[in-house]
Amino acid sequence: MSGAEAVFTGPGILLVLDGWGHAAASDDNALALARTPVLDQLVTGRTSTLAEASGDAVGLLPGTVGNSEIGHMVIGAGRPLPYDSLLVQQHIDSGGLRENPRLVALLDGLAARGGALHLVGLCSDGQIHAHVGHLSELLAAAAVHQVPRVWIHAITDGRDVADGTAGTYLAQVTALTEEAGTGRIASVVGRGYAMDKAGNVDLTDRAVHLVADTAGIHVDTAAEAVEAAERGDEWVAPSTVHDAARIADGDGLVWFNFRSDRIQQFADRLLSHLTVTGRLVDTLSLAQYDTRADIPALVQRADASGGLADELTAAGIRSVRIAEAEKFEHVTYYINGRDATARDGEEHVRITGEGKPNYIAHPRMNLDRVTVAVVEAADRPEVDLVIANLANIDVVGHTGNAAATVTACEATDAAVGRILEAARDSRRWVLAVGDHGNAECMTKPAPDGTVRPYGGHTTNPVPLVIVPPAVDTPVPALPQTATLADVAPTVLHLLGHKPGSAMTGRPLL
Repeated sequence: MSGAEAVFTGPGILLVLDGWGHAAASDDNALALARTPVLDQLVTGRTSTLAEASGDAVGLLPGTVGNSEIGHMVIGAGRPLPYDSLLVQQHIDSGGLRENPRLVALLDGLAARGGALHLVGLCSDGQIHAHVGHLSELLAAAAVHQVPRVWIHAITDGRDVADGTAGTYLAQVTALTEEAGTGRIASVVGRGYAMDKAGNVDLTDRAVHLVADTAGIHVDTAAEAVEAAERGDEWVAPSTVHDAARIADGDGLVWFNFRSDRIQQFADRLLSHLTVTGRLVDTLSLAQYDTRADIPALVQRADASGGLADELTAAGIRSVRIAEAEKFEHVTYYINGRDATARDGEEHVRITGEGKPNYIAHPRMNLDRVTVAVVEAADRPEVDLVIANLANIDVVGHTGNAAATVTACEATDAAVGRILEAARDSRRWVLAVGDHGNAECMTKPAPDGTVRPYGGHTTNPVPLVIVPPAVDTPVPALPQTATLADVAPTVLHLLGHKPGSAMTGRPLL
């Protein structure tokens, strides 16, 4: 039977297994160490291939690890999208960032009135939310425009890079200030406080009062703050360094994270606090943020319209989007091209838990409820497409705890088995795909060569598997190579529709 004759069309399920990467079996590969008979069978079948999910294949700088945001955007867009980190670097390389009229106006204004510049962001080179090297350009610009004081409010990482490396990155920040001839670290705080996106505003407010009011533990050096941390780099206690000054009326503030989702809660609450306390501060962000406050961006986003969501809406195809709170935006906002508009025929199911999650103690998270929601949606004949994210492999993988991540992988395997059974019962095809690698690499050498637990992403390809609606349905073998940009065209093809004109990806069947 030819490939054209073998292709089936009808309702289906797009299942994103967050953090499902591919690598050879090893002692630090949690997916290989886990007992995952369902996933093992899927990836060894002829309807399985590996998809590139990092670097320029998805719109990142070459060699840059993938992430959930760009992964879901490219899955939805059907084409690589120049990511914010790439666009920022291009503006730096061209000289456009230093000459940006908004930045020039801010710096000239500070120099004229004697105000201070405050730079706030994640200090690591993980390239997921920020890159410490971007500070160099901002510091150089401040020096050229003779801003009298530059304060750096450093957020330590421990997730996108190996834990225990914050001291190295803070030393790098100090080296950048010396090279530029301006700037000093004013405060240090872990990303657990400053980059919460689960609504834990009590944590965020500690970072707010630290940066705005110097209301933290007072230390003599930034290194002292890191050394005192008892729970790793992510939870460095809010610390004010030596005689740093509070944010004053007339100062300027630049946020240098390029990704919005984990910094926007902090940004909104800090700006609100400054307003309430009578401090007018000129504010910019390195890239565009989805904040309530109006924060002008130095670098604009790429257009992500014309993707899967637009095509589904135009064709009148009904979809249900399902995910835990941690990944809910990814199956709605990000897969829809960073568009928060409510669409006709699009139903959202957001699964939430009780209390603050403990991913190491409870690596199953709310997976059982997510699975039930997917099964129930698949049983509804009026639903053409179910889009769901299974978060466990990635979210638990981020803890760096290999044992908990193995459990998360095994729980995900069982959930996929239940979903595949429901898909067969309802005569649905399933396209299962990772959005980036994570759990297949649980250690990483630190800058000093020490091998440390690693909870970050990887550049490894991800499995992509198509499961037909019935066991006896003939399916042609998939191409040996693919990218995440091929997902949306393939989904539309399986639904019986042509890929959108904006899509450069290809249907894999």
